Amino acid sequence: MKVGGFTFVLHSHLPYCRNAGRWPHGEEWLHEAASETYIPLLDALYDLKQEGCPFKLTLGISPVLVEQLADSLVIDHMAAFIEDKIRRAQKDVSRFEKAGEGHLLYLAQFYLDRYQHILNSFNERFSRNIISAFKQLQDEGHIEITTSAATHAYLPLLERDSSIYGQLKVGKESYRRHFGIAPSSVWLPECGYRPAYYVDSQGKRYVKPGVESFLSQLGMSCFFAETHTVEGGEPVGKAREEVIGPYASIPRRYVVPLAQYPEPTQRTTYLPYWVQTPEVAVIGRDNRTSMQVWSAEWGYPGDFYYREFHKKDGISGLHYWKITGAKLDLAYKEYYDPYWAGQRVAEHSSHYAHLVDELVTNFYQETGKFGIIAAAYDTELFGHWWFEGVDWIKEVLRQLSGSELVELTTASEFIKKHPPEDVLALPESSWGLGGGHFTWQNADTDWIWPIIHSAEVRMEKLVAKYPKANRAIKEILNQAARELILLQSSDWPFLITTGQARFYAENRFLEHVKRFQQLADIAESGKPDEAALALCHQLWELDKIFPDIDYRSFAEREGQTP
Repeated sequence: MKVGGFTFVLHSHLPYCRNAGRWPHGEEWLHEAASETYIPLLDALYDLKQEGCPFKLTLGISPVLVEQLADSLVIDHMAAFIEDKIRRAQKDVSRFEKAGEGHLLYLAQFYLDRYQHILNSFNERFSRNIISAFKQLQDEGHIEITTSAATHAYLPLLERDSSIYGQLKVGKESYRRHFGIAPSSVWLPECGYRPAYYVDSQGKRYVKPGVESFLSQLGMSCFFAETHTVEGGEPVGKAREEVIGPYASIPRRYVVPLAQYPEPTQRTTYLPYWVQTPEVAVIGRDNRTSMQVWSAEWGYPGDFYYREFHKKDGISGLHYWKITGAKLDLAYKEYYDPYWAGQRVAEHSSHYAHLVDELVTNFYQETGKFGIIAAAYDTELFGHWWFEGVDWIKEVLRQLSGSELVELTTASEFIKKHPPEDVLALPESSWGLGGGHFTWQNADTDWIWPIIHSAEVRMEKLVAKYPKANRAIKEILNQAARELILLQSSDWPFLITTGQARFYAENRFLEHVKRFQQLADIAESGKPDEAALALCHQLWELDKIFPDIDYRSFAEREGQTP
């Protein structure tokens, strides 16, 4: 008898980097993720489909990533990237053969076969269309694809309701254009949630609606939250591990209390809940299963037999070493062996499947309720960071599909079959440092937010000035809206904070700000000439994103009744 449900919730997102140069920062991010994660994941899921395995999972793809993966320029560059990997492996085969390096020759041939297979899958099996391949899996009922804010903006720190609504609206329309239906579920960027709260402005007191209000207006009925957001209490797991002292505190706001629904006495991530009113549901990330992967100390990816991510061959850049030992210097790493890594995948997938069985059974026995485990991860963790991760997902799905206790499901499917019984008021939160905003707002990024907030207000004023623009002004305003959401991307403050690509992120942010201001100046003048329209077309060619955007989505919404 089935006693509970399980779904992987894989969130796929990369910064906007189309045609933005190559290594070390730029479009190569896309090529690596596609060749190491997205195409292998598609191969794994299509293999399971051919086996007749009744798998299901929930896969989020941010709108800005969808737009990039569907772009012809990115696709051409992606093929060239994989072909380059093949050439590198071929040269390594010759090099190691001449040097009599037997094991390295074996590994180089392993990579050569792998990249040739990936290129063949990309060209032949999926017809060079990654998004269409995922769409087919959704159309056939194997997966649910969730959407997100258009450019993965960190919603709690946006000042104007117009921007939160506009980000979600553009994301929904992009989803509809690529997948042919409206999305049911949404991954809030970084699990960033803003509740309803009261504000005072110019002597007027009104309610700023919670994120769930915008989702309801747009017909989306489910989102995901970090563990502590649902359970209450201190951050745990992913959010807890990265805590940085007092900087991680959640800003205090006057949250609007529940008006007519009592809070449940026990809150758990094993059950979905309505948020504020019975219209939009939240599912919390299950910490126990998630930390089997997320934990740097005892998660599966740290196993000594798995491939070492950080050490590469000095000539080809390919990975020939295994983790070998905890905190071992790179100089002492031993050579990788795919066979023994595969044995660990079998063991770890079996351990995980049994853990899921045990957890849902325990919850059912304790409560008598059919619960759900939502194991949430960044998709790029698998295949890219954890080389064997896609194989592990494939094996977990294969094993759980045969479980007598666990029902594989998707988020929306579970909500339909098992609608929430209780209503919660959630706190402002994220799955970032300490469960708050520190990752995106700190001493290094404070200068960004006044610029973003100023642009938000300026966009509202432009919409008010031109409620029904046409021709040149309409084109300019639509392009201004594109630049607005691109400058709002959460990636820029994130990369500045982590230091991974600080100067790249600062330059991208400031470039989109400059473009937005140029277009706003033109629109405010009310007299766009040929040069102004030429600039608009030039900026469109640079990014070519969200072709159907409507600037009116960013009309002022402050103080409106949801």
